[in-house]
Amino acid sequence: MRKWVLAIAMVAAVPTAAMSADADAGKTVFNKCKACHQVDKNGVGPHLGSVVGRKAASLPDYNYSDALKKSGITWDEAALDKWLQGPAKDVPGTKMIFAGVKDEGDRANLIEYLKTLK
Repeated sequence: MRKWVLAIAMVAAVPTAAMSADADAGKTVFNKCKACHQVDKNGVGPHLGSVVGRKAASLPDYNYSDALKKSGITWDEAALDKWLQGPAKDVPGTKMIFAGVKDEGDRANLIEYLKTLK
């Protein structure tokens, strides 16, 4: 019985949007990111290939803000969701100027797409 209660609690803690996230839809949302980010090489912003699971500010060939270097963030789904709501609110002093992705479903889809990038 205890295992079932724990399993139900864990499922209940996952946002509904994350449970139904769609990488193909996230690829469309990624168009908002393309002005600064590419998948395989740095541009205005660092490349986003293999970003999920990577420590923030860890690419050796990109000049990150001191704020992001000191953030201690690892880009898991929760950290990306928080960041994508508004980078400057998440890490004051970041160089990333982006209003954020306000729609929870769009963020979940974008994160699902980012998970596919190698």
